[in-house]
Amino acid sequence: MESVQASSVSDVLITFIKENFITGRSQKEISPEESLVDSGIIDSTGILELVMFLEEKYSITIEDEELIPENLDSVKNLVAFLERKGVR
Repeated sequence: MESVQASSVSDVLITFIKENFITGRSQKEISPEESLVDSGIIDSTGILELVMFLEEKYSITIEDEELIPENLDSVKNLVAFLERKGVR
């Protein structure tokens, strides 16, 4: 398991989101609390891409029942979720 600081986890997530979901708008700022779905940054297919990225990057398994907004809908929620999964 990769050992990282929360700020760098956040940076990794924001970079991935900007590179993969904000085509042509990579200068757009993403607030840690911003809903990625409600703001139109990520759709349901994007959530699956994000999950695959997280599983590969951090060598974790994300179960179907964990695919909920409380875990995945913002950078802040993602960081907290990854910490609960043991990513530090």
